[in-house]
Formats: sequence, C-alpha cells, structure tokens
Amino acid sequence: MERVNKIINMLENGQHEKALNEYNVILKSGMPDEKFLLGEQLFHFGFLDEAKAITENLLDIFPEEGELLVLLGEILVEAGEEEAAMLVLERISEQDENFGQSLLLLADLYQVQGLYEVSERKLLKAKDLLPDEVIIDFALGELYSEQGEVALAMNAYEKVLKEEQEIAGVNINGQMADLLSSSGMFEEALDYYDKAIGEKLEINILFGYAFTALQAGYSRTAIEKFKELKELDPEYHSLYLHLALAYEREEELENSLNTIQEGIKLDEFNKELYFYGGKMAIKLAKVEEGEQYFRESLALDPGYTEVGLTLNKLFFHQERYEDVIELISQLDIKEDEEPQFLWDAALSYHRLEKFSYALDKYESAYTFFKDNEAFLHDYGNFLIEEGKNDRAAEIFKQLLIEDPTNIDYMDTLERLTDSKD
Repeated sequence: MERVNKIINMLENGQHEKALNEYNVILKSGMPDEKFLLGEQLFHFGFLDEAKAITENLLDIFPEEGELLVLLGEILVEAGEEEAAMLVLERISEQDENFGQSLLLLADLYQVQGLYEVSERKLLKAKDLLPDEVIIDFALGELYSEQGEVALAMNAYEKVLKEEQEIAGVNINGQMADLLSSSGMFEEALDYYDKAIGEKLEINILFGYAFTALQAGYSRTAIEKFKELKELDPEYHSLYLHLALAYEREEELENSLNTIQEGIKLDEFNKELYFYGGKMAIKLAKVEEGEQYFRESLALDPGYTEVGLTLNKLFFHQERYEDVIELISQLDIKEDEEPQFLWDAALSYHRLEKFSYALDKYESAYTFFKDNEAFLHDYGNFLIEEGKNDRAAEIFKQLLIEDPTNIDYMDTLERLTDSKD
C-alpha cells in the first residue's frame, strides 16, 4: 500500500498533478485492495470525484459487493447526490453483512427529506439485525427528538447511556437535557445538564444549562452559568440578553444594563439588545438613555411593533403627543397588523385638539376595538366633546353591555338621551 500513502502525502503537500498521475496508474492497473484503500483515503480527505471514480471502477468488477456500495453511497451523500446515494444503497442485499450499515445511511437520508416513518422503519429493521449496536439507538433518539416524540427519544437515549456517554462527538446527556428543556421539562433537564457538564465542558451545553435554569426560575444559577460561559467565550452573543434578564429578576438592574451594553459592543445590530437596554434604562430612571435605546432598536427594524408601542407609552406619559404622531408615521407597520397605533393616533390628535384627524382615527380603530371597554370609553367621551351625541349614545350602550352595572355609564347615557329629547 506504499503507493496509496505516497499519493496521500502528495495531496497533503499540494502536489496535485503528481498525485493525479499516480492515481491514474492505480486506477488503470492497481490491485483491487489497493484501489479500495485509495478510494477510502480519497473520500476521507475530501477528493470526492477521484474517490467516486475509483469506487465505481471496482464496482464494475464486483457489482454486488456491499462494502463498495456503502462507500459509494457515502461519497454520493457527501457530494450532495442524495437520490443517487439512495439508489446505490438500495442495491445491497439483506444477506450482505453491510446491509445494516446501508439501512442506517438510508434512514438518515429519509430523515433529511422529512420521511420520518420510512426512516423509522429502516432503523427498526437495522435494530432487529443488530440489536447490540448502540449507534442505532442513538439514531432513533435523534429521529424521535426531531419529531418531538419526547418519550420515545428519551427511551432511545437512555439505552445509549447504558453503554456510551458520547456518540459521534455528541454528548448524550446533553442531548437528553436539550430535549427535556425544549419540551418545558426544565427541572428534569437540569439534572442531565449537570451530568453533561461533568463529563465534558462544552459552551453550547453550558448555554443550554444557563438558559434552562433561567426558565426554571433559578436566576442565580443562570447568572453563574452565563458568567462562566462569558469567561470561556465572551463573543457568544446569545448569552448577553439572557444574562441581563437573569440580573433583572434578581433586581440587579445596573448589572443588567451593563450586560446589555457589553452585548451591544459585540453585536451592534441586535435590535433586541437595544430594546431591552431601553427597558432597563427606564427602570433605572435614565429616561433619555432609554428613549435613545428604543430609537436605535427601531432604526434597525422600523417594523418592530413592541418597541413602537413601548416608546409611545413613554411619550404619552410625558404628554409628547406630537412625538406619538411622528413615530407612528415613521413605523413600517400596517394599521391592520397593529391597530393599537390607530388608537394611539386618535388619542394624540384628540389631545392636540386636531379633532377631524382624531375622529378619522377613532372611526378606523373602532373596527378593531368595538369590544374593548377602555377604547369605547375614550371614543365615547371624544364624541361627547364633539357634540356627536347620537353616536356617543350608541357607544355608551355598548359600554353598558360590557359593564351592565356601571353607574357612570348609565348616568352618561341618560344625559345623552335627555339632551336628545
């Protein structure tokens, strides 16, 4: 096998032309075992075209050889030729010792295509053939996990854990933890995160641990784990928003805002960081700073509804009605997507005594809020101020449907009715 090693050395040293010449010699006149080894090596080194050619050359001689068919199937999968790979793998006989491996590869291909039932059948058949192969239990766990079949996935992973803690570089306890966490079983997930971290410290598992602790209400644990993650990888952008939330829950508002500021330095186009920073600044009575954060968030996404609504609340609190109108005009949000902005505009025009504009907005908003008591109250009072008593009476009749025992509504409706008489 000296010639095979020589070719690989040439490829590693960038001597592609020389390697290709030697490759062609083996392709034409090499022994079958030499060709097979070269095909395997070329595949592992990523020379897919050459690996494919030499494997197909061998299959011309040994067309039913399962080991060759599996190798060609793997090459085709790596090359993105999934359908061709499936056709090759389906050629392997059930009597071939490589049949179980072909089933595993086929199951993975069917799973990628979303054909979960077919994938499951392939895996269960493989399990019947190879009952002690833990890799099949792992594959079943991955399949069931992707489908959201929590109990089945856990059962499969538990079988793996009896034999192995890690398969194909995957921490099985970590997989169990992520599965349980994504299913809302936070307490159970934390136990598996503990085991996973004890076996091997991985940043994604550590993030999952911290995030799950936060979801479970263990804010102090979440802070500790997020800080540990930040020390390991300060550029792990996702941690900053969640660490800030954990600090807020512990009433450490300055730490929360400082964390947001750290996150923004690393991820200056993250609209959620600016929004959350605005909320923390407001809580700390840093109103101008909070407004600036909100505006930065909207600059990144003019369609960010929640920020627009929050900023409007601030403007209403400060009686900045012109700013409410200006903000709404700048948002990239359609009225039917968030009709609250119609209501906000109506109130603002009302306060600014721009009554025709207010009436137009109230009438548009009514379509969306005709069962909302607070809106009807605002609209009804506006109509009274404008002397539109008939319409106001209709609105107060609706208010009494919402709250039949409200004395103020009764008195107002009675006055409106009397004035009509």
